[in-house]
Amino acid sequence: MGCGVDKGVKMATITRNDFANRLRERFGLTTADAFKLVDIVFEEISESLIHGEEVKFAGFGSFKILTKPQRMGRNPKTGEPAVITARRVASFRPSNEFRKRVAKQ
Repeated sequence: MGCGVDKGVKMATITRNDFANRLRERFGLTTADAFKLVDIVFEEISESLIHGEEVKFAGFGSFKILTKPQRMGRNPKTGEPAVITARRVASFRPSNEFRKRVAKQ
């Protein structure tokens, strides 16, 4: 069962450096200021999520933390039953507007 990604297509990866450089070029920031801005934005998102807040960006989507309960699973190597512990995971849900933009591509 796949996640909807075509494994035959090589996807480009945008790194923190790429993102900062795009901000620097687009807004005329210094390299240091562009990196600071990227770090601040991601730190604010992270801290908000850690403190139980949902982060929403209109026209893009929302981030939140989901609490997954403990459940039974299987060890993929041996097939034996195994307990999957409870955990918290980050989740992103794209907005309808963003979904439409992606579908046009």
